[in-house]
Amino acid sequence: MRAAVVGGGVVGAAVALALARRGVDTVLLEAEPELALAASGTNSGILHTGFDSTPGELETELILRSAELRPAVLEALGVPVLRCGAAMRGAPREVLETASANAVQHEVLADGTLIVPGEWVTDPVAFTLALAAAAERAWAQVETGFRVAAVEGGPTLRDEQGRAVRAEVVVNCAGQHADKVAGLFGDRSFSIYPRKGEFIVFDAPVHRILLPAPTRRTKGVLVFPTLDGHSVVGPTALDGEDKHDWSVSAEAREELLPKAIAMHPPLADAAVIGSYAGLRPAGRSGANYVIGRSAAAPALVNVAAIRSTGLSASLGIAEHVAELVVPGAAAVPLVAGGAPPPSGPWWRRTATYRAP
Repeated sequence: MRAAVVGGGVVGAAVALALARRGVDTVLLEAEPELALAASGTNSGILHTGFDSTPGELETELILRSAELRPAVLEALGVPVLRCGAAMRGAPREVLETASANAVQHEVLADGTLIVPGEWVTDPVAFTLALAAAAERAWAQVETGFRVAAVEGGPTLRDEQGRAVRAEVVVNCAGQHADKVAGLFGDRSFSIYPRKGEFIVFDAPVHRILLPAPTRRTKGVLVFPTLDGHSVVGPTALDGEDKHDWSVSAEAREELLPKAIAMHPPLADAAVIGSYAGLRPAGRSGANYVIGRSAAAPALVNVAAIRSTGLSASLGIAEHVAELVVPGAAAVPLVAGGAPPPSGPWWRRTATYRAP
């Protein structure tokens, strides 16, 4: 079987690896010149446990499964990780009940602070590149600069330069542009809009992920460490229409700084050394985790509207998709490939690439 995975973010790379390990002839197609230059390179880098995810939902199921798979994969691929844990002061009763319902390890201190030791931080770009390199080691192909522009019967995918890739199955992991890719197959069952998350980077350490109590709309502003000893504050949550607007607004600092300082007072005297913005692919009309075979095109498998938890759920998503494509197929052992070494801080990479 020949499969084309469209989208070279962390979800696409994980899916390509899962399919290749199960004997599928796989090609990973990324529109940009390098992998992880979109949402996967502009998130928090936090690997969530699912302690606060709604029980029973597919998103939660796949985050929890990823948490089970994650330690072995990180070790096998040599992905850097900071096992720092997370803290939430004054955690609401609902959050505590959810953590228990999802069977996520946690404790509550005498002052009411919730501690979740399994919340870790990684380099999301290194994670993505390691997954893709392992997929190549399992005989998958990776093609960058391939922006899907047309679909012909078969199906055959053609890019803007006229290059063609033929496959029996197309897995649509195209993030912000997943609705466009689905539309090329005649599938208009969902629509994606960008939810911008802006972050500010400080030249100061923080030793644990600091979490606010969530609201109905957002999990709020976090303070979290980076692997290189800095701290990051964010994100904002700005719903928009422009899928190419990666700028950080002037208002972001005004919104983020007071919240950050309230959570971690030492940031009041810390220097700001960078900022970046990510566009999370949110589904309209409440669509979330649109994963499955398309009713409009049997050869198409959509993996869309993976809003802000793609990094955390990627391994579970990949396993789930592999079961849809090749049910019951056994996976060969995971072997690391030759992922390129980082050329600098991951949080600066996409901001530099997207700079006007």
